[in-house]
Amino acid sequence: MCEQATQLISFVIPCYCSEGSVGLVIDEIREVVSQRDGYDYEVVAVNDCSPDGTLEALRAVTKKDTRVTAIDLARNGGRHSALMCGCHYVSGDYVVFVDDDQQCPLDRLWDLLEPLMDGSADVAIARYPQKKQSWFKNLGSRVNDVGATWLLGKSSDLKFSNFSAMRRFVRDEVIKYTNPYPYLSGLMFRSTSRVVNVDMEERERTIGEGHYTFRKSLSLLVNSFTSFSVKPLRLATFLGILFAVLGFLFGLFVVVRKLLHPQIAMGWSSTMAAIMLIGGMIMLMLGIIGEYLGRIYISLNNSPQFVVREVFGPARDSESER
Repeated sequence: MCEQATQLISFVIPCYCSEGSVGLVIDEIREVVSQRDGYDYEVVAVNDCSPDGTLEALRAVTKKDTRVTAIDLARNGGRHSALMCGCHYVSGDYVVFVDDDQQCPLDRLWDLLEPLMDGSADVAIARYPQKKQSWFKNLGSRVNDVGATWLLGKSSDLKFSNFSAMRRFVRDEVIKYTNPYPYLSGLMFRSTSRVVNVDMEERERTIGEGHYTFRKSLSLLVNSFTSFSVKPLRLATFLGILFAVLGFLFGLFVVVRKLLHPQIAMGWSSTMAAIMLIGGMIMLMLGIIGEYLGRIYISLNNSPQFVVREVFGPARDSESER
């Protein structure tokens, strides 16, 4: 009887200011994977120019565990750039994205992977009924979710989170994206429609503090609509047509009103209000178009998604820039 081939699970961990927690996350990965026979693991931890001792902590882990690779980036590009970097270095049958702060419930790993292993889904994402974060960060997550629902066409019931897994072929499609401003959730959703949520509870943060601000959430939303959708441009076109029609109707109203009541003086306030409203809408639409043009220009200049300064641990074939 033939023995079942060992399947490899690849973990990608974006690291920033986590010198006290990332080692514990890797320890838990090792413990959880060892609970089942027929599975092995590899860890790719990406140091996103962390100002603390995160890189030293990762280098120490690579000396003890040959399954761990640490990548030091030359500049801070944000979480999604770090995740894209990690995707280029993994080779597993399943790729799992885990945060470095111990909030991802790794003890539920097998529940997360089950839809992928039974073939019912290509991407599985943890869904938390209540996120253990500040209300301000929750607001940013909510804005992001509404934007993704509109721009990517995902179901409003489908939620994105930092603890997710995908099959190997999805990873192969994701790394084909070489433009700057990557948005990993959008790339996964673009690659397959078989995306499911797995309900679980997020853990409380025990070490350090969060660094993902509302501004970063807003920046991620801008990335999503400039990289994966032309709906904002269509909205600008619709608003342009709408205000052109309203302007015509308002002008017609003013003319008819003046003909019926010649004694009525033309209103300076209403005229200025109309100018300010229409001018503001024009500037908004020009800003949207300018955002697209600026990102096209940056993409044409071949700006990298990430730049690798050094790799520690097992050598893996990959280019140092994307």
